[in-house]
Amino acid sequence: MATAGVSAMSLLRRVIGDVLRRIRRQQGRTIREVASVAGVSLPYLSEVERGRKEASSEVLAAICRALGIDLAELLEEARDELRRGQPPVPATPGVRPPAPLNPGVRPRVPASRRDTAALVGPRRPEPLARLGAPDEPPHRLRPLRRVPGPRTTLMLARRSAGAGRRRLPRA
Repeated sequence: MATAGVSAMSLLRRVIGDVLRRIRRQQGRTIREVASVAGVSLPYLSEVERGRKEASSEVLAAICRALGIDLAELLEEARDELRRGQPPVPATPGVRPPAPLNPGVRPRVPASRRDTAALVGPRRPEPLARLGAPDEPPHRLRPLRRVPGPRTTLMLARRSAGAGRRRLPRA
């Protein structure tokens, strides 16, 4: 997974470098001239154009100013170059994108908690135990008591046993 990200980044470096070189050559300018106007060294600009160095946004902006283009134009050219060169790839290998929805079917949108509370109503009280027959009136219902589990009981017993215990000082 990390190698895919590295190869994609190196591809982006190459594409940006190719676009810079193509624009420079279309203008009929030398690499030395553009490097001096941009304020970068000639070897560094050469490596950026070859896709060997990843230039910062500030350096790319300086090179673009030297070429008389906007940084946005450079990135648009690089985007178009990337789109031309690669078919769309699914996000996960082996997983196809979902089929398009039927025109009459709307996707379900999860409701916020407030909307859900309005639809469901107020929170229900503790569960009630029924005493006697199922047809008895509701006033005969009592709340269930929660009984602690065996581990909780053991922990409480250990705490209470250790609370009054005194330790003898070491001799």
